Amino acid sequence: MIRFLFRFVGFLILAGGFIALVYDGTKSIAGNKISITNVSTVWNNFHPTSLPAFQAYVVRTAGEWVWNSIVATSLEQPAWLVLGIVGAILMLIGRKKKPLIGYVRE
Repeated sequence: MIRFLFRFVGFLILAGGFIALVYDGTKSIAGNKISITNVSTVWNNFHPTSLPAFQAYVVRTAGEWVWNSIVATSLEQPAWLVLGIVGAILMLIGRKKKPLIGYVRE
């Protein structure tokens, strides 16, 4: 059941990454210039008050260097790339195990 949940959520996140890629592509074609949407921009469009609260939580629990080096860097990456990586990792976690062929060593 948990594997199914990982695969399902991973598939939804991969679909979101594909939608973000198509959005950036159509925006780039329409504007005749490369347009890349950051994760922080998408986050602010969906829920603008939660990003500062998340920053305060990360700084309070993990420290300022975690926010500056890891979280802030990942928030400035393209949304389609981050969603694609997270979705692929969840799909890999939820994949079915290969059946063993031959003798099993215990």
